[in-house]
Amino acid sequence: MKTNFLFFLLVLFIPISASADWQRQEAAIMGTAIAVELWHKDDTQGRAQIKSVLDEIHRIDNLMSSYKPDSELSVVNANAANGPVAVSQELLSLIIRALEYSDITTGAFDITYASAGQYYDYRNRERPDNWQLQEVLPAIDYHHVRINKAGSTVEFLHPGVRIDLGGIAKGYAVDRGMAMLQQAGVTTALISAGGDTRVMGKRWDRPWNIGIRNPRNEEKIVSMIPLEDSAISTSGDYERFFEEDGVRYHHILNPETGKSSHEIISSSIIGKLATDTDALSTSVFVLGVEKGLQLIDSTPGTEAVIIDNKGNMHYSAGLARVQ
Repeated sequence: MKTNFLFFLLVLFIPISASADWQRQEAAIMGTAIAVELWHKDDTQGRAQIKSVLDEIHRIDNLMSSYKPDSELSVVNANAANGPVAVSQELLSLIIRALEYSDITTGAFDITYASAGQYYDYRNRERPDNWQLQEVLPAIDYHHVRINKAGSTVEFLHPGVRIDLGGIAKGYAVDRGMAMLQQAGVTTALISAGGDTRVMGKRWDRPWNIGIRNPRNEEKIVSMIPLEDSAISTSGDYERFFEEDGVRYHHILNPETGKSSHEIISSSIIGKLATDTDALSTSVFVLGVEKGLQLIDSTPGTEAVIIDNKGNMHYSAGLARVQ
């Protein structure tokens, strides 16, 4: 859901040394900017490892994109309202994880938001009117998604249901890429997919420095976060949006209303896995400052930096103690 240039705004890098041991490559995949950077003692092997990560992210995109009509997710959206649809264990597992976050957040994270989201076109400044929203709102409810683990099937229990994994799939792709690098023996790396970033080890014996951009000024950073062996995900109302009559219509929808959430303009979550920080950044954005911080403070191993619609910054308990 992030634009191709967003990576440069979210991640602030220490300048790369001229050493040939550092390898870096970027690509446009999953509708965003993907970047892989690592250190390897062998240049050829380092480049091969980066290629394997990018190939893996391409594979996940082909599996889980809601924009590709032949993806497995699109097949589910086209047929699951008519009965159970057989899916791969990989897709099933991520849908199950998404539904778990729906339970954890009491529905703030809900992949069926796409039942309304499909009617927004930010590039062409199109949105559903109130009548359309009232028609589709009954389809937004994660309880409509029935999972059969034994048969590996997905079924929708209400007509008009559509799911989208955009709030978790990029984080999952980052984690898959990092797992591949770890298995290959790489000990220092960064993988970023737009607003979802995960780092392994240190960079030049120092933590990786991840910058959180100013939501209203793409050239400025509001906070620097030093990270090692961690993930960070940022959701913001500046990623895909248009403005009309003073109202910003963006892609992070409140499942209760089918409309854009407006209490928060940027939500950054720090944790161990990008799959989790990806889902949590969306959840917190929808929940708002108070409930969002309650969620993060009750979730072990996670921290948050939130910017509200007045530009005020809020920190989770662990970060607040060091500010």
